[in-house]
Amino acid sequence: MGQGGVIAGPDGRRRCPWCVGSEDYVAYHDHEWGYPVDDDRRLFEKLCLEGFQSGLSWLTILRKREAFRRAFAGFDFEAIAGFGRRDVARLMADAGIVRHRGKIESAIANAGRAVDLAEEFGSLAGYVWGFEPSGRGARGPGPSPAAAALSRDLKKRGWTFVGPTTAHAFAQAMGLLNDHLPGCVIRPRVEAARRAFRRPSRH
Repeated sequence: MGQGGVIAGPDGRRRCPWCVGSEDYVAYHDHEWGYPVDDDRRLFEKLCLEGFQSGLSWLTILRKREAFRRAFAGFDFEAIAGFGRRDVARLMADAGIVRHRGKIESAIANAGRAVDLAEEFGSLAGYVWGFEPSGRGARGPGPSPAAAALSRDLKKRGWTFVGPTTAHAFAQAMGLLNDHLPGCVIRPRVEAARRAFRRPSRH
């Protein structure tokens, strides 16, 4: 155990402790987690995959991510919104993904609601970044107030599998806050990326 709870990884550099047990996790932690994202497909992908993760480990989902992308049209939510019964049957037969009917049907229904948000706010990113917390945000496993507000608003708009814990994990991963621990080698890189990031505007 090192400074502020960080742990030395395989290369000796200190990182957040959750990532050091797997090369896949280290790569995800170093190159994706916490960096700000304004790409609508990536944002929708993360919302979907966090829903699929419910009851599972993120590592399980991470290792299936490419299969999910193939199965769900690259997370193009306009395309997914048009999925029907045959697509549900196809997805239920796809061993590369998590075959949970409720989560599959939720992703399809949520895609239609993502289309609505993009039309209302100009982009899904414009909507999501309206929930960026002020200041440094909250560190730790519990949902931040901003994530809880995002969850409430999504549910009000008819989204499912978007509870406060899911919304907080989404906000952490997509860079709405920097939850890399002090002393983590990646924290300054993410902070620099957040400073340089141009927040998407809303209509």
